[in-house]
Amino acid sequence: MEHTLVAVFDKESEAQDALNDLAAEGFSRDDMYINAAQQGSMTQTSSADAIGAGAEQESIGERIASFFRELFGGEHTVRADMYSQAVERGGYVLTLTARDDEQVERATEILNRHNAVDMEEREAQWQGSDQTSAATHAPGAAAPAASTRTAAFEAGSEPGAGAKPADTTPRSERESEVIPVVEEELQVGKRVVQRGGVRVVPRVTEKPVQETVQLHDERVTVERRPVDQPASAADTAGGQERTVEVREITEEPVVAKTARVVEEVVIGKESRDRTETIQDTVRRTDVDVEQLGAQTSHSAASGTAADDDAEFRNHWQSSYAQAGGRYEDYAPAYQYGSTLGMDQRYRGQQWEAIEPQVRADWESTHAGNPWEKMSDAIRTGWEKVTR
Repeated sequence: MEHTLVAVFDKESEAQDALNDLAAEGFSRDDMYINAAQQGSMTQTSSADAIGAGAEQESIGERIASFFRELFGGEHTVRADMYSQAVERGGYVLTLTARDDEQVERATEILNRHNAVDMEEREAQWQGSDQTSAATHAPGAAAPAASTRTAAFEAGSEPGAGAKPADTTPRSERESEVIPVVEEELQVGKRVVQRGGVRVVPRVTEKPVQETVQLHDERVTVERRPVDQPASAADTAGGQERTVEVREITEEPVVAKTARVVEEVVIGKESRDRTETIQDTVRRTDVDVEQLGAQTSHSAASGTAADDDAEFRNHWQSSYAQAGGRYEDYAPAYQYGSTLGMDQRYRGQQWEAIEPQVRADWESTHAGNPWEKMSDAIRTGWEKVTR
C-alpha cells in the first residue's frame, strides 16, 4: 500500500538536504516534492506540475490550499489547511510517496534527522500569535509578518493526535490495525573450544651403575744373597761403577661417558570432522480469528437470549446454588460454551474430542475461574447450541 509522507521545514536547506538523503537511500526523485511560496506563486522542486493549468488565475493562498486539499482528500480539510498555512508563512513542505511500510520507516528516520517541524506545536504558536496580534492591532492596521518561524525539532503530526515522526497516514484505508505474525528461525554456527592437550617436559635423572675392570700392578723387589765363589771376567768387568734403574708400573681405571639416543617421543595431532544434529524449538505467532456471537441475538439452534438465560439459570440452580455463589459468577462460562457451539472449528465433534483444547483456551483467558469449577457450565452452554 502506498503512503504519502508530509514534513515541514523552516529552512530550504534542511528540506533540500532531507530530499538528497532520501534520494541517496534509493527513493525516486520523481516521488518527492518540496513545496514553497516564492515570488507570488506555488513552486515545486520537481519536474512534475502539481498545480493545474487554471491556477494562474488564483491567488497564492488559494493555490496552496488547493494543492494540499487535493493531496490529503476532502475528508482531511483541517490537515490540508494546516500545511497550506505552513507554506504561506514561509515554510518548506517536503512530500514523499512511500511504496510500503519499510520505506515509510526509513523515510521517517531520515526526515527526523533534518529537523522536521512539529505541526501541532507550530499551529498552537500560530494561534497564540494571531490572538496577540488581534489584541494589539487596531482594525485596518497592518498585521505582523506571517512568516514568523520558531525552533521546533519534531516531525509533523496529525492535529490533536500527539506528535509523530512524520505524517504517514495512507490516502485510503486509514483506519486499520496490523497484527504482526512473528516466526523464529534457528541459526546454528560453530566455535572453537579448548578441550585439553599434552605437555611434554624433558628432565634428567641419575641412577648408579658399576662395571668390573682388570688392572695390572708392578712392584720392584731387591734381594741380597750371600755368595762365595771366584769372580769371573764378567764379574770383574761388572765391578765398574754403573747405575741400574728399574721402574714400577700400575694401571688405574679411566671413566668416560658417551651420550646415545635410545628413544624418540613424537608429538602430533589427528584431525577429523563430524556431523552433529542440533535440536531446539522456535516460536511462531499464530493469529486465530474467532467469530463472536452477540448475547442478545436470536439463533435457530439456541433460541432467544431470554430462553438461553432461563435454561442456564435452571442448570445453575440445580448444579451450583447449593455450593454458594451467584449466577452472575457462572454466566460467562455459559456464554463461552454457547460461543463454542457456533465456532466452525468444533462443528460435528464430540465434547470429549474438543475438551482439551477448550480447557487450554479457557485457562489462558480466564485465570481467575478454575476449569474444574466452570467446566460443567461451559459444556451446558455448548450442548444447548449443538443439540
